[in-house]
Amino acid sequence: MKLARLTALLALPLAAAAPAAVPEKPKLVVVISVDQFSADLFAQYRQHFDGGLQRLSKGVVFPSGYQSHAATETCPGHSTILTGSRPARTGIIANNWFSFRARPSDPNLYCAEDERVPGSTHRKYTASPYHLKTLVLGDHMKRADPRSRVAVVSGKDRSAMMMGGNRPDQRWWWEGDRFINPGATPSDSVVEVNRSVAAALAEPRPARDLPGLCEPRSRAVSIQGTRRTVGDGRFARAKGDSAAFKISPDLDQATLDLAAGLRRELRLGEGPATDLLILGLSATDYVGHNYGTGGAEMCIQLMALDKALGEFFRKLDQTGIDYAVLLTADHGGHDVPERYNQQAIPDAIRADSTMSIEEMNRKLSKSLGVPGPVLYGEYVSGDMYIAPKLSAAQRARALREAVRAYGASPKVAKVFTRAQLLAAPRPSGPPDTWSLLDRAKASFDPERSGDFVVLLKPRVTPIYDTRSYVATHGSPWDYDRRVPILFWRKDVVPFEQPLAVETVDILPTLAAVLRIAIPPGSIDGRCLDLVEGPDDSCR
Repeated sequence: MKLARLTALLALPLAAAAPAAVPEKPKLVVVISVDQFSADLFAQYRQHFDGGLQRLSKGVVFPSGYQSHAATETCPGHSTILTGSRPARTGIIANNWFSFRARPSDPNLYCAEDERVPGSTHRKYTASPYHLKTLVLGDHMKRADPRSRVAVVSGKDRSAMMMGGNRPDQRWWWEGDRFINPGATPSDSVVEVNRSVAAALAEPRPARDLPGLCEPRSRAVSIQGTRRTVGDGRFARAKGDSAAFKISPDLDQATLDLAAGLRRELRLGEGPATDLLILGLSATDYVGHNYGTGGAEMCIQLMALDKALGEFFRKLDQTGIDYAVLLTADHGGHDVPERYNQQAIPDAIRADSTMSIEEMNRKLSKSLGVPGPVLYGEYVSGDMYIAPKLSAAQRARALREAVRAYGASPKVAKVFTRAQLLAAPRPSGPPDTWSLLDRAKASFDPERSGDFVVLLKPRVTPIYDTRSYVATHGSPWDYDRRVPILFWRKDVVPFEQPLAVETVDILPTLAAVLRIAIPPGSIDGRCLDLVEGPDDSCR
């Protein structure tokens, strides 16, 4: 069966329409991003789902969707889902990057901040889609029909901004202990959900039950450099502990409750035009960072998510609205190396402090004989920027020495310079065949990317200080790049396509379903259409 047949699977039942008929548009499109929901996790738990994820697994399944770029972080990943474009085009190259022109006093820019606001810093900012260079699906829908309404609810501001775009009718995200949108008046549903969360936080939460499926995964694993263990947690919470609420299935449940409330309040799917409801479910990411992906915590989280999604879809079913669902993820994830080592994966290791930006700066400053930072960067890998205060000769020498130092590390796979990335052609072909240079190129924006980029070897976790997060993502390897892409609509004909596709293919596919024209050459994705002949909606 050909890959170019997806739109037909989102159409009304084939038996109810003539072969050449143009499928009716759904009245509501629901787009869900499950943060850090890797293709590996989907495959591992798929047979055990019996709720909402099971329903989606019986629709149109692309088990090898790709966030094809190298910088597999939350902001870049979410920027691809509804724009049809890779980070090189969206401009969202990382969660944070450095710009000495935009803000010399604090060059670190957060992807979802608007630094034009006086007093903005990368930690204290006004959340905004300002940095996003491309339109999103909701923008296209409103241009095609201003009557379309768009609502966004997320556990993170950056996913709400990157998927919601410029003009959603409602946009809310989790901050601290409630859903917020500074400057917006909370509607009844927002007030109701925030009140419910406050009531939950006012009482301690006992440990969750451990499903039988999760029992074999409930085993304590010691984390390097601390007395901390992970693997057997069950999300018990003290009274008032909003941080623990966020790192638990409760966050996703609250997000889904608010989404259902906004759907009802705005009467999404009941108007003259197709509406869009966007959900950013963030708890899986927080669980992955704090506990890893292989223990009881992730097992409990995914079982709870499956159940919560099932209830959410049942509520939608009761409305009688013709709705379509798309679910994917912004990136995958990597388990803690300590558990991998117990599973006979010896090359799973952590970076070390000698790779830190502070240590590299100490060496370069001494070598060049210049005070202060020579390099700017967020972590031990990713984009690195040479200080603009250096002379041209000093910059050239700093680049040579930094590239040589990082390249000599046994934990580094490759270092690409800005010149190499500028000269590289845009990647093409199936994303699972791309070289490391292709993957780095897909993340490269000449206006925002660094002077060079450092890519770690497979299974090297960039976290060496484990007092906070113990696991992460962000690598160019497939465990971070590969995510499921799931489409569902009532009476859909089930179909599974194992070949590699990209998350940038989602926008043109949904645009075709909604019969919205996307200007040629303006995106990187392609329409995944299942219809051939005169009614081919991808034409």
